[in-house]
Amino acid sequence: MTKDENPARPAGHDDDRRGTPVGRRVVLGMLAAGAAGVAAAPYLQRAYDETLGAAAQNDPTGLSGLLPAGGGFRYYSVTGSVPDKDEHSYRLTVDGLVRHRASYRLADLRALPQTRLVRDVQCVTGWRVPHTAFEGVRLATLLDAAGVRPEAKAVRFTCFDGAYSESLTLEQARRHDVLIALRMQDRPLGHDHGGPVRLYVAPMYFYKSAKWLSGITVTDHVQPGYWEQLGYDVDAWVGRSNGRDDVPTT
Repeated sequence: MTKDENPARPAGHDDDRRGTPVGRRVVLGMLAAGAAGVAAAPYLQRAYDETLGAAAQNDPTGLSGLLPAGGGFRYYSVTGSVPDKDEHSYRLTVDGLVRHRASYRLADLRALPQTRLVRDVQCVTGWRVPHTAFEGVRLATLLDAAGVRPEAKAVRFTCFDGAYSESLTLEQARRHDVLIALRMQDRPLGHDHGGPVRLYVAPMYFYKSAKWLSGITVTDHVQPGYWEQLGYDVDAWVGRSNGRDDVPTT
């Protein structure tokens, strides 16, 4: 998602974390290093996940956010650290205005029909990672299993970082290109990229695709997400929000 150093223009979960302002020379140096990192990304993915990705969780300056992670992604979190979840500790709850509340383990989610999408990932500040594969369960599948009640209008998402949230209208949530993602780039979703489970909203800017997903709550109205409460568009269609004109991702 995005990083924006301007407090009036905050950004999303996967690609934004505001840090301490730095000088122009430092920024240019970091961006030059970032460009080199993009070229070498296929070789540096594992090293990043094991070193820089972990360090970024505890970086109070935000400088690590200027460096791309493997594949051109950038790692950001709105908290200082995020706990790891595994086969034994992970649970995804579905509740709210539904007839049947549910709690899914990773094994439960993997047992459901899987959908694979390949789309560009677009950050609201401009960077794009082309042809990125995500795979998981369609959100509509979980909503249908829960039995959405007639008065429902929206879906709210919460995360086990303890801070982040997002929302979609019920119509948006039922789109075929909105997934509860378990895999990215044909591998299990790693912790730095929001694993073991994240939301993936293919046609919207990446801040809508909440990382470290823990809860799905069906509601009677849209509740603005973490950054949207500070100014970002609630409807984050690529090319039609936040004043940008990027090429749509679908």
